[in-house]
Amino acid sequence: MKLIRKRDRRGAAVVEMAMVLPIFVMVVLGIVEFGRAMMVGQMVTNAAREATRLAIVDGSSNSSVTAWVESFLNDTLGVNASDVNVVITVDPAPGNDDPLDKIEDAQARDLVTIKVDVPFDKVSYIPGDYLSGKKLKAQSAMRHE
Repeated sequence: MKLIRKRDRRGAAVVEMAMVLPIFVMVVLGIVEFGRAMMVGQMVTNAAREATRLAIVDGSSNSSVTAWVESFLNDTLGVNASDVNVVITVDPAPGNDDPLDKIEDAQARDLVTIKVDVPFDKVSYIPGDYLSGKKLKAQSAMRHE
């Protein structure tokens, strides 16, 4: 039986670390990136919800609501206004005239729906193609007052 001397194992830890470290770093960066995606998704949902609350009161307009969403996401996430997509639809309640998706023409009980999306590429911490082209989306709907 041959005893293993300490100096025969001197480089084993370095080789093991070289094999495991890249995988460990990729896992940690993946956790950070998906955590960022979840946080941004919540901020987009919050923007849609708050914009809908703003839209259902008298005196609001499509441009003011869109500007508020763009400003909110710029302040919280650093997203450029050109990267934020806001779609506003107004469905008339039974008996109401069609406001043609204009908040300022909405009447009581009309359903105001706001959809917001932001490309993940614009809020990602780590450059890469694994989530490129994906959008973080949110939608909120409330009845006009």
